[in-house]
Amino acid sequence: MNTDEHGETSKAPLSRGVSRGVSILDLVLRVIAVVGTLASAIAMGTTNQTLPFFTQFIRFKARYSDFPAFTFFVVANSIVSAYLILSLPLSIVHIISSRAKYSRLILILSDAAMLALVTAAASAAAAIVYLAHKGSARANWFAICQQFDSFCERTSGSLIGSFAAMVLLILLILVSAISLARR
Repeated sequence: MNTDEHGETSKAPLSRGVSRGVSILDLVLRVIAVVGTLASAIAMGTTNQTLPFFTQFIRFKARYSDFPAFTFFVVANSIVSAYLILSLPLSIVHIISSRAKYSRLILILSDAAMLALVTAAASAAAAIVYLAHKGSARANWFAICQQFDSFCERTSGSLIGSFAAMVLLILLILVSAISLARR
């Protein structure tokens, strides 16, 4: 251990190890968030179901593209996923060089913007999924999930990855803020 002129031990090696651990945690959280947002976009984007009505020539279809909120959900999750993939090299740089302050600040601001985007998309899609499950008697909207059960299961399932990504983005912002505050 190194001692300074007052006889106290230096905490520099310990601090570097903690910074590296925080940077590795940042990378792992980013990879998990990529999986969540990408899986949500793919699950929602490939959701459709067709039901026959009286005859096989007349059919009812339910597709994600029939709902603007679901289209927004797919686009937003795709954008957040692409951002997270593009931020992975910067996260790796933070593991190698823990002194990068400005890039960490840029990541905090960008992560906050992506958090806002994925929150808006997931909330809009959750409102439509709720209406699909419960309907609205006041607006004369009937619940469609009794007929389109596969469609509703997939749309509900795709929300899970998106809400998980929201939590991970919050953790990423906190981890980056803690890392900056330690400097």
